[in-house]
Amino acid sequence: MARITLDRVSRVYGSGAVGVHEITLDVADGEFLILLGPSGCGKSTTLRMIAGLEEVTSGRILIDGRDVTGLRPRDRNLAVVFQSYALYPTMTVRANIGFGLKMRGMATDAIGARVEEAATLLGLSPYLDRKPAALSGGQRQRVALGRAIVREPEAFLLDEPLSNLDAQLRAEMRAELVRLHRSLGRTIIHVTHDQVEAMTMGDRICILRAGRIEQVGAPLQVYANPANMFVAQFLASPPMNFLPARLEPDEGLALDLAPGLRWPVPAAHDGWGRASNSSVALGLRPEDIHPHPAAGRVPFDVEAIAVEALGPETIVTGRIRAAPHLPALKVRLGRGPVPRLGETLVVHADLSAAHLFDPESGRVIPRLARGAVQ
Repeated sequence: MARITLDRVSRVYGSGAVGVHEITLDVADGEFLILLGPSGCGKSTTLRMIAGLEEVTSGRILIDGRDVTGLRPRDRNLAVVFQSYALYPTMTVRANIGFGLKMRGMATDAIGARVEEAATLLGLSPYLDRKPAALSGGQRQRVALGRAIVREPEAFLLDEPLSNLDAQLRAEMRAELVRLHRSLGRTIIHVTHDQVEAMTMGDRICILRAGRIEQVGAPLQVYANPANMFVAQFLASPPMNFLPARLEPDEGLALDLAPGLRWPVPAAHDGWGRASNSSVALGLRPEDIHPHPAAGRVPFDVEAIAVEALGPETIVTGRIRAAPHLPALKVRLGRGPVPRLGETLVVHADLSAAHLFDPESGRVIPRLARGAVQ
């Protein structure tokens, strides 16, 4: 196992383009960390620098306190699994898994024992004498993982390993990777752009944008307390709704969204008072807009302009009737009657779960006053 530390690591290309800018990150021994972000944010570049496959322009990479920044990939004892399986088509599963050990000159009996152990762990024992063409996508990915496991590395670096699989196989492999992590107890750094993978697999997630870290934390903590609008919108599907508003004093605080559309702010959110008399961005997740009333919820009418009936839930895109100029909202409804296009729905916003952001910087405005526990 290994503790991996990035100390102000940057990657600048010859053209002057910055791939990664002074990332500082500490990955605990045995942790499952997710690097999450959109295409081009620097997550794969970061992984490749840890592996030694990409040059570090400045900063240091340490494994268990040992500076490995200048070491070759083979001297870091890290296993990398890429998006492409990169299996040898003419070799059997057994030969593919054991190939790296054979190239190292390991004895045939020892290779066989390790291959059998990895195959049992990954459910590949019945397929050891097949060739990759006779395997499903999920089985091929397991072979690629098996090839990494038999090396007994200090850590696993996974670069979008599930992106080539269909939805059902991705779900199966997510569970498989979590089980594998628990079985092996090794450090895993997993790169993905998929929010579901991030929320369901990692001990922590590290969200990147434009080569910089936006936020690091446990998945549910980041989801509940996004640091800025980018994190709030990216870490969800459908993403968080944002509505422009003005925060005004009114027997407490109120949000003015449009003439005749004024929503009272929950008294508990006293931290929002620092933004009084200013423009804000109101963030509401689709699941915090409800079809039924309850204490503290604010009712309003929306016109359904798009409906996605998914079976267990329905996602409605709606335009606020009292303020049609405002951005359309996504509303997550449970199982039940599916609204028709053009139908008016009465929905209820739970402002106790809402977020406020500075529209210029994008940073969150804390709900509670300084020093209070959120």
